[in-house]
Amino acid sequence: MRPPTIRDVAEHAGVSKSLVSLVLRGSEQVRPEKREAVLRAVRELGYRPNAAARSLSEQRTRTVGVLLHDLRNPWYVDLLDGLNSLLHAGGLHMLLADARLNRRTGQDPTGPFQNLGVDGLVVVGTLPDPAALGPVAERIPVVLAGAREPVPPGVDVVAGDDEKGARLVTEHLIGLGHRRIAHIAGYGAVGDLRRRGFEATMREHGLADLAVVEPSDMTEEGGYRGTVRLLSRPDRPTAVFAVNDIAGVGALSAAGELGLRVPHELSVAGYDNTSISRLRHLWLTTVDNAGHEVGRRAARCLLDRLEAAGGEGRLRLAVPTLEIRGTTAAVTD
Repeated sequence: MRPPTIRDVAEHAGVSKSLVSLVLRGSEQVRPEKREAVLRAVRELGYRPNAAARSLSEQRTRTVGVLLHDLRNPWYVDLLDGLNSLLHAGGLHMLLADARLNRRTGQDPTGPFQNLGVDGLVVVGTLPDPAALGPVAERIPVVLAGAREPVPPGVDVVAGDDEKGARLVTEHLIGLGHRRIAHIAGYGAVGDLRRRGFEATMREHGLADLAVVEPSDMTEEGGYRGTVRLLSRPDRPTAVFAVNDIAGVGALSAAGELGLRVPHELSVAGYDNTSISRLRHLWLTTVDNAGHEVGRRAARCLLDRLEAAGGEGRLRLAVPTLEIRGTTAAVTD
């Protein structure tokens, strides 16, 4: 049997095709009883709108490309949840792609989205060359979420306030009496901002000479190896602040293998307040980087630009908060 058409819905509901179209577009110009008759006909017939035909008539696909830097980072799950909730309420659907995979295969990460004719693009996380977004931003709205790299004109940036968040956790550790504090650092603009917040806070408290920065790749393995190096020093730190929760888990593993009890002999803090940090057997002190709110704000920026294109790009920062859990305590030495 052929699928029902908009004409079938109109006949079943006893209305015109144009009125059915108004109802399907969510128009408020339809009387409640007519709207209910159309919606009942849609349910009874099992009608599904032809997305391709609608795209041609409206010159919009009602889809948004979402280019994700790293599918392995659980912080992005909260961001995507916030992003999708508002996009869905605005009648838009997400199409997700892994930027890392596209880079390994030598593809333009935005190419598939442009071929599909998406209405807008949200880039989540750090890209190797954000300037490459310039030609895309000339055609469709582009928003960068969860990263702070320089972007072309007209691209909105939505992220957490990473420098402030790093200050919060460093102040917390200093308040517990820690002086020899190490930071397992990351890369990119976000990593630089978190390192800057850590170093500035240590300097303001007269502890610059005791601050140690250990580079990492922001993975669990990187956090583990960095912590092993830190704890092998004769003046080993009494507290470690990791650039993200994943590296923080690596720090906890290293402490356990070296026989140090957390938090009694080593305090450990992460960043991002991911689901990993909330696991009861970890219960990691961390910074809540407002991932869900970052996602919602990114969606709001995109929806605004779909309504009114053009204008300078904006920077919007969500306020971080400190989540104190079971891996930090007062210094004992």
